Amino acid sequence: MDEKEICPKCGAPLGEIIETQSGKKLQKCSTASPWDPKVKPTGCDYIKWFTPEPVTLDEKCPKCGSPLVLQVTRFGKKMKKCSTGGWDKEAKKATGCDYVEWIGGSSVPLDEKCPKCGESLVLFTTSAGKKMKKCSTSGWDKENRVATGCDYIQWLPS
Repeated sequence: MDEKEICPKCGAPLGEIIETQSGKKLQKCSTASPWDPKVKPTGCDYIKWFTPEPVTLDEKCPKCGSPLVLQVTRFGKKMKKCSTGGWDKEAKKATGCDYVEWIGGSSVPLDEKCPKCGESLVLFTTSAGKKMKKCSTSGWDKENRVATGCDYIQWLPS
């Protein structure tokens, strides 16, 4: 028989493992109230987060030739990294190969025109998998931190 884990804060059993919209898994204390942004939470606030295991890819590291793994950060960003790379907590420095490739969004040109400016639209897929139609002239000025070009965006249902 499976024994339930105990909450380290209040001693009550932990609840079921839940998966968030972003794919992260967590386990809350069974005395915690359901999350509602309009209401102050009641009960114990302990949350146990589960770190997803990296997925080995069929690609080789361009630096050392070892297999690459797909890993998700604690903030939900995805990256390909060398399987030999790691972190020494005691020495506080990287170990092994340091190859990392961040996975961003992707754009596909569409045969539609922007209703605001008349330029072509693109189908943009975020790294989280959300899709939107946006004007091909839109962009971001990193130095001045402002949007550039046309601001037309239409989010598509998942």
